[in-house]
Amino acid sequence: MRIAQVAPLAEAVPPRLYGGTERIVSWLTDELVDRAHEVTLFASGDSRTTATLIPVVPQALRLADIRDHTASTLVMLDQVRRRANDFDIIHFHVDLLQFPLFQHLFHKCLTTLHGRLDLPDFHPSIALFPPCR
Repeated sequence: MRIAQVAPLAEAVPPRLYGGTERIVSWLTDELVDRAHEVTLFASGDSRTTATLIPVVPQALRLADIRDHTASTLVMLDQVRRRANDFDIIHFHVDLLQFPLFQHLFHKCLTTLHGRLDLPDFHPSIALFPPCR
C-alpha cells in the first residue's frame, strides 16, 4: 500500500526535543515501512525516517524561530495534493487545514487529531466537514 504521512512542521520527525505528535508519526511511519508498505513522509528536512522523506522546509520551524506555521503548512498541503494520485492513503497529523483542500479525496484521507477533542475549538470544522468524523 502507498501511504503518505503528513507531519507537523514544528519539530523534526522524530523530535529532537519536545514533540509528542512527531514522535508518534515517527513510530507509525517506520513501523509501516517495516511491514513492507511504501511510505512517504512529508516533514521538515532534518527528519530521520526509513520512509521516503519529502522535506517541505529545511529544518523544524520551532527551532528555526518561525512562530506561525500556517504558510509552510499550506505549502506542504499543496505538495501533498499535487501528489495525491501517488497514494492509496493520505494520513494527516496537522489538525484541520487539510479539510477544505481535500474534500474531493476524503475517501482516501485519514486525520488523527493529536490534541484535546473535548474543547469547542474544532467543533465548527467538524460540523462543516462531517465525513471527517
